[in-house]
Amino acid sequence: MSSKPSIPKGTRDFSPDEMVRRNYIFDTIRSVFKKYGYQQIETPAMENLETLLGKYGEEGDKLIFKIRSNKSLRDQIGIEKSEVLDEIYPHWLPQVSDKALRYDLTVPFARYVVQHQNEISFPFKRYQIQPVWRADRPQKGRYREFYQCDADVIGSNSLINEVELVQMIDEVFSVFKVPVTIKINNRKILAGIAEVIGEKEKIVDITVAIDKYDKIGEDGVRKELNEKGIGTDSINKLISFLNSLWAVPDGEDRIDVLKRYFPNNDVALKGIEEVNFVFENAIQLGLSNSKIEIDISLARGLNYYTGAIFEVKANAGTLTSSICGGGRYDDLTGIFGLPNVSGVGISFGIDRIFDVLNEVGYPVDMSAVGTRLMFINKGGKSETISLQLLKQIREKNIAAEIYPDNVKWEKQAKYVEAKKIPFTATVDENTFEHDQKIALKFQENGKWNALSLTIDELIKRIST
Repeated sequence: MSSKPSIPKGTRDFSPDEMVRRNYIFDTIRSVFKKYGYQQIETPAMENLETLLGKYGEEGDKLIFKIRSNKSLRDQIGIEKSEVLDEIYPHWLPQVSDKALRYDLTVPFARYVVQHQNEISFPFKRYQIQPVWRADRPQKGRYREFYQCDADVIGSNSLINEVELVQMIDEVFSVFKVPVTIKINNRKILAGIAEVIGEKEKIVDITVAIDKYDKIGEDGVRKELNEKGIGTDSINKLISFLNSLWAVPDGEDRIDVLKRYFPNNDVALKGIEEVNFVFENAIQLGLSNSKIEIDISLARGLNYYTGAIFEVKANAGTLTSSICGGGRYDDLTGIFGLPNVSGVGISFGIDRIFDVLNEVGYPVDMSAVGTRLMFINKGGKSETISLQLLKQIREKNIAAEIYPDNVKWEKQAKYVEAKKIPFTATVDENTFEHDQKIALKFQENGKWNALSLTIDELIKRIST
């Protein structure tokens, strides 16, 4: 007996209606990327494992989906006895996996830049819309397979890039009519914090713990830092600083507090200067649908960030997870042999945005995106005329179709209803040659209406 078909946890199927909504999201983000001068690339679904390992931190590396080599373990190590093979298999497993599904789009992009450096012009502004995979525990807003929409500019140190990324975020969510909060911080400030509390070498452990503050709370952060070998005095200094900073209103007042906390720390002061530049310019440019705030607890767990970091939260719906994030990385390409090339980028989480818009509503009528008109199939000469008329309608970029089979009206009507097609057309072969008229039917105010129109009149009517 065959088992019931299913899909892996953390993945989803998308129906035609859902794809209409998803494509609306893709198209909106793509249009904003293009408006700011970004060009599209694509990279393979899988990368060499060595390309990905060590770029996302210890926790991120655990979530990389590894692809097992086709060559069997037995062939690689020359062992015949299965019991011996079974005993050592766990130790050899990493050596038979040399490929992996991409974890994000940024590291493959850095690899792409190095590999194609002689073919591109710097600064290079690229966008990429592709799926990524993470061996995460599935939960609300967290999937194992999901799309990212990335925009990165590499080969420029200018903070104008950060300012424009904030503008792009605001513009996208303005189109969606979803109010958001854009949180900004700087890894240089976090490095300064680690130094001030006397734990300079523990910067990674500190940033990973701080990044979870809103999820695990103060007690959880204290416990995690303590388990990483950070002393109680240092933890107390860190928590005290964060609490005192959060008590200050966002904006210039918070910048002043930060400056006073790091009077002699050049790295932290540089980070504060960079945050202030992005914050002030974003305010002056006037964000239309977003609130921007400086959040020192924002850490972004990825190891490659070195400067500005961003995270975006929706101020509508019940989803509390980040729906967009990013930051600056000063030498990610150096890992692949091209040092001292700085980049900065953002990534929109399509699946989380999809969930938010499904909850709060779309700003446009999604039904207008599908088929606008269907010809009723009456067979014979009527069918031939309908096909000719369809060609003219489609040449006007109007989505239209004909029911493929000459069946009873009731069956064709069910198809129209299921696809939510707003207009139907019928050609009477006995009268069309004389008056060139088409019977158009549509619903208005809950009632069906009928018109007798020429093809030009019909096109004009269904286009409005």
